[in-house]
Amino acid sequence: MESYYNPSDLAKFGEIAEEAPEMAKKFFDYYGTVFAEGELSEREKALIALAVAHSVQCPYCIDAYTTACLEKGSNQAEMTEAVHVACAIRGGASLVHGVQMMNRCKKVSM
Repeated sequence: MESYYNPSDLAKFGEIAEEAPEMAKKFFDYYGTVFAEGELSEREKALIALAVAHSVQCPYCIDAYTTACLEKGSNQAEMTEAVHVACAIRGGASLVHGVQMMNRCKKVSM
């Protein structure tokens, strides 16, 4: 079955540097720094990235950070919980925007 998303494209990510090498270098340097061990462990950062990947619905990131989480010692139960955290925040953010709708209804109904 054909799909717009092709998992093999993830391996081509570095090719984005071909037409803008300076900007790509800055991005990849920053990216490497962000994911290096710091106040948070690499494992914790991978779990955060996995949750965010689900929030922004990036299949490439989901694949990459599922693998990274496993490589850094996370298990499927931890990863599933991280995805549920992302779901709760995203769902809550949608619900809280309901206040905008309620405010607009009140204004238009007056």
